[in-house]
Amino acid sequence: EVQLVESGGGLVQPGGPLVLSCAASGFTFSSYVMNWVRQAPGKGLEWVSTINPGGSTTGYADSVKGRFTISRDNAKNTLYLQMNSLKPGDTAVYYCQRRGSRGQGTQVTVSS
Repeated sequence: EVQLVESGGGLVQPGGPLVLSCAASGFTFSSYVMNWVRQAPGKGLEWVSTINPGGSTTGYADSVKGRFTISRDNAKNTLYLQMNSLKPGDTAVYYCQRRGSRGQGTQVTVSS
């Protein structure tokens, strides 16, 4: 059974950093493209970032480019999202996603 479990969310002040993690199990993590997506209150899902199976290629939405960094540790079956210079507009539930599966999400709230 595919499982994706996000953690690391919380309340952070504008301009602050946060690191999200996603623990993967039930599939060969190192073989899959992985994504972070988010859903702000009252809005649809928004793609945030993608990383290829080997970790050598990444992509970012314009709204987070230069502030967020996606990475993965295939030995630990874990996906990460380093978020810097957070803005109130980054407030959302963040989900770890692979083809056909998504985790339960972790809430990120950016507020003073």
